[in-house]
Amino acid sequence: MIAVGRLKEGYWKQALAEYAKRLSAYVKLELVEVADEATPDGPSDAERERVLAAEGERILRHVRDRDAVVVLDIQGKAMTSEQWSARFESLMAGGYGRVVFVVGGSLGVSKEVLQRADVRWSFGPLTLPHQLARVVLLEQLYRGIRIARGEPYHK
Repeated sequence: MIAVGRLKEGYWKQALAEYAKRLSAYVKLELVEVADEATPDGPSDAERERVLAAEGERILRHVRDRDAVVVLDIQGKAMTSEQWSARFESLMAGGYGRVVFVVGGSLGVSKEVLQRADVRWSFGPLTLPHQLARVVLLEQLYRGIRIARGEPYHK
């Protein structure tokens, strides 16, 4: 997972650590945090584009040519847990080197990051704080893997 910004609060770190521990039985998980840009309140369109471009450049430095890239995007495709499980399985079987998940900052992600995406995934029309989106992402990844394996967890 590549995420913009650093988690500062202990409770977010604890939640991520819990799901990272659960996932360790199934996947090799690497959490990469890239620096966020200082953003003024009510940024102009030009300022917004500058912030997104800088953060996007930092994100894309960690993406390899053979990676499948899944970007969390409110404009992306919403999926049930079962649909996500099937989509993740197809990515894992798709001959990619890695599956990389991107969680943008408070303004989202740049158009360059969206263009690189193989999947644009929405958790629905609501807006989540990016710290919470990280936790939801790992929980859904864990749930999806358990569904695919026919293991108990999904209810």
